[in-house]
Amino acid sequence: MATVCIQKRHRKKGTSYIVTFRDPASGKNVYYRTFRRKMDADQSANELRILLQTGKKPQRKKKFSAMTFKAVGEILCQSWKRRTIKGKLSAVTFEGYCHRLQVLGRVFGPRLLSEITEDEILDFQTRRADEFSNASANRDLFILKQVFKAALDMGAISEDFVSPITYEGEKKHERNSYLLPDALKKLLAVSREGRAKHYLPALILLGAEHGASIQEAIDLEWSDIDFEFKGKGLIRFFRTKNDRERTEILMPRTREALIAWREHQDRVRQRKKIHPTGDRIFCRMDGTPIKRVDSAWRAARTQAGMKDFHFHDLRHTFCSNALLAGASLKDVKEMIGHSDLSMTDRYSHLPSFRRRALLEELARHYEGNGQVGVLEEDELATHLPYKG
Repeated sequence: MATVCIQKRHRKKGTSYIVTFRDPASGKNVYYRTFRRKMDADQSANELRILLQTGKKPQRKKKFSAMTFKAVGEILCQSWKRRTIKGKLSAVTFEGYCHRLQVLGRVFGPRLLSEITEDEILDFQTRRADEFSNASANRDLFILKQVFKAALDMGAISEDFVSPITYEGEKKHERNSYLLPDALKKLLAVSREGRAKHYLPALILLGAEHGASIQEAIDLEWSDIDFEFKGKGLIRFFRTKNDRERTEILMPRTREALIAWREHQDRVRQRKKIHPTGDRIFCRMDGTPIKRVDSAWRAARTQAGMKDFHFHDLRHTFCSNALLAGASLKDVKEMIGHSDLSMTDRYSHLPSFRRRALLEELARHYEGNGQVGVLEEDELATHLPYKG
């Protein structure tokens, strides 16, 4: 009877079953296939035994060839490009995929795909969720799944262990951390002391005072800002995620931080005789865009004692403080650039000063001050404990 074996392999995300057989010609054990379920492995093993007993040679997956993550990624990017030209993929989606691929390439690029382990992928997923968000980790995992699926089709790997990895729950673990004014001041203070002291305060303020995502901020150009508009300034954001554009009055602290960063750039470039290319705000002195601020951000938040605070939480800071200052959910939706009010509804538990005034008036009513009627709106305004 033909010798067919099933080897059980324990993994962090479950168990896999590897089917091998003894080659009648060479007498060596040969890999056949890998399965996630024992019943599938048993069925395949029985079919393989019958096939070997008939003297036929089993059709195995071809032997994988050594390919790096970068090489497979480049082929995959070309495939996305062809789909975009044919109209099967939008230009924005294509750019988003390629950007994610570049980020992943900095981590896995030179590595052979056959050498990357499942534990490494799981650790990376956890790290990305911790540093950014579950949504960001899921987008990275989606691209990783595409890379490994393509690699399996190309014969670059013998097993795709990334495909069964589950996405992180975005709704259940939806973050809503935010900073109140004093905590934000502390974060800004430490950001002015590190190596990134010239540009990091401006980035933080764009997030906290304008609700800009890191990509919105990094994509900004000086032409997007009018520092002299009505003596305050005007800034325009464009969010590629939903193709929404918004224009806002520039907040005073943000304006000062941006002007300070521009003056620093001018001084250094003049001293070193550097002629920059492009008009990016956040870039190196030669004009090359800054693509990542992970190290500078981690150093600042750690020094401020905010280890579990993500850069994206600055958007939550903006929304939460706007509501606390008296804005409505609809106001915040427009200011933050949400496409649907349900996305802003997460902040509905926060009180506005208008509701606070109503509750304080209700408390005075319950205390028995004799006021029984309903207050008119202009009368209520006289009770507001905070102005503006």
